[in-house]
Amino acid sequence: TMEMKDSGSVVLTAYHPHSPARLPGMEQSFVQDIPPSHSPASRKSLPRCRRINRMLSNESSPPPAFSRSNSQASMDSTSMEDFWCEVENIKESSEGGSEEATLLEFKPADEGELEAEWLQDVGLSTLISGAEEEDGQALLSTLTRTQAAAVQKRYNTYTQTLRKKNKHTVRDVRDIFGTSDSPLTFETVPVSPVPSNGIQLPGQKPVWKSVTSNNCLDCGLDKGSPSITEELSYEVSFSESVTVLPKTQEWPKNQRFKKEDSALPKFIVRKSRFGLTEVGDLSPEDMKKIRYLSLIELTAFYDALGVELKRNRAERVRGRENGLFGVPLTTLLENDQKKVPGIKVPLIFQKLLLKLEETGLETEGILRVPGSASRVKNLHQELEAKFYEDTFDWDQVRNNDAAGLLKMFIRELPSPLFTVEYLPAFITLVEKISKIKLQLQALHLLIMLLPEANRDTAKAFFQFLKKVVANEGKNKMNLWNVSMIVAPNLFIYKGKRANQQEMQAAATTAHIVRLLIRYQDILWTVPSFLISQVRKMNEAAMNNSKRQLMFDKGVRKLLRRKTMERERPERPEGAVTFPPYLQSDIPEGVIRVYAPLHSKVSMAIQLNSQTKAKDILARFHCENSRGSSQNVRGQIQSLHEIGGNIGQHCLDPDAYMLDVYRANPQAEWVIKPKAT
Repeated sequence: TMEMKDSGSVVLTAYHPHSPARLPGMEQSFVQDIPPSHSPASRKSLPRCRRINRMLSNESSPPPAFSRSNSQASMDSTSMEDFWCEVENIKESSEGGSEEATLLEFKPADEGELEAEWLQDVGLSTLISGAEEEDGQALLSTLTRTQAAAVQKRYNTYTQTLRKKNKHTVRDVRDIFGTSDSPLTFETVPVSPVPSNGIQLPGQKPVWKSVTSNNCLDCGLDKGSPSITEELSYEVSFSESVTVLPKTQEWPKNQRFKKEDSALPKFIVRKSRFGLTEVGDLSPEDMKKIRYLSLIELTAFYDALGVELKRNRAERVRGRENGLFGVPLTTLLENDQKKVPGIKVPLIFQKLLLKLEETGLETEGILRVPGSASRVKNLHQELEAKFYEDTFDWDQVRNNDAAGLLKMFIRELPSPLFTVEYLPAFITLVEKISKIKLQLQALHLLIMLLPEANRDTAKAFFQFLKKVVANEGKNKMNLWNVSMIVAPNLFIYKGKRANQQEMQAAATTAHIVRLLIRYQDILWTVPSFLISQVRKMNEAAMNNSKRQLMFDKGVRKLLRRKTMERERPERPEGAVTFPPYLQSDIPEGVIRVYAPLHSKVSMAIQLNSQTKAKDILARFHCENSRGSSQNVRGQIQSLHEIGGNIGQHCLDPDAYMLDVYRANPQAEWVIKPKAT
């Protein structure tokens, strides 16, 4: 197994706004010392990126030996030249003064402190404070057995640490989970028919389902794809469907990444009767609960795989409050939303992407070939002065310079685009677990953990990168080339023995970027099992509120005074108020759909087992094709589920409405433009 060493005196950093940084927590001794004869200092006549590659390639004698057990994160160094050249370009631009060098430090923490922060991050601060908070109780009531075990494990560690420190009395874990005197134990092997995550036990045949592209999300390859297609399931939590490996089984030693695109499997996500849900389809309140549940699920997933989930405690670096570069994403969005309400990706980032999509996708070597350092510096300064005044001349910007500005924007963010708290844990998983499906599931949960601004900006960025790869025939940039260029800009690190640390994680970080580009349609989709848990969490919270109201004396008196009055419950945010004649009782299986922007604002629709959301949209479109304004007809309309056990949910056009109705009979159904 891989040994994790303490960082000691090495300053842990992450690539963030102002600095070349390093992936924290990666202190494994994978690479032997480079012989002095091959040190960079003795080869100054060669460019640094070529010196490093020659050091590691077969041309050098002898090459540094890789000693990795349970690792697949090595790569032929000749295929990593673009990575090292990009590292050199970044360092040169930093030395040139265009970027300030500021390290993002990570503070050490006691075990109990980490567990306390974890409980707060998953929305269970009530376990620390001892208060009877409804939200915490509702969350606990929805957990699966593996998720509950993960919470119990962290809470046990927290309470044991407090007792050692002679702190105040803490709640017993049995009071929270209602367990008996014996500790909670369970097997991680699920009962059939729960699908597995793809770990194959000895003597078993792999169970791959060959599926068609109808009613599914296809994330595969356009050419050279493997003949076997694997189906992903969102119906059961990832941690519940992990199959335990026998202790005697080990991963092949010195397993290497394969840089060929065809080495990646083709995944298909079968749509459930509820359809698929993208991250922007849920309300911010429900996405906050998705983040809580994702961290619990990620922790349970690592526990089931036997991999330690380590977390970094980053000290926040305050960015600029004005301008474009080096400004926190949330601050940028607050400023931009004053100009464009509802915007989710900073305007400057959108404009750089648009410039490259319009003129740069077919440019040979785009992203790889650096622009002029002096021109990029001047453009940077000019953008800061003229962008918001709409006086900047975009026609003067060359494609390679625009690519340089795009990468500079990502590097200069005060907090990394991909937050670094759990990124080292994912690196560890990639090093230990060779199964792409398991890596993808862990990365999927990490995407769900991202703050909204980071997640939306990253999505726009990787959609652009996918377009770059799609134009490989003209720009000569395949998936691996793009991944090698982007990886250093997202996460490279610096410190003692920096060259060795870079070599350790170079292929791993490029592999992560490759997964993000190839499987982005999967990664930015909310797993349906998490949505089901959010529904249960909301229902539990509503039930708790009802019980509280029943025992509130003031409310009882009020109800007695208004015995003959019939009050309508408070409507959720985003709901539409309609006249009383539209609020009559509706028979079972019939929903009333509202379309406030159409000429016909309401329609009762009888559902059957085959009625889909798109059928309702088509019916409204037909009924309103003449009466609605041209502006409404030009907008993309979607059917929204509002209230009940969900905040707001933009429905997949392929969602079967009778199933959605039965899952949330108290909801309202509104047709309106989808938030983009």
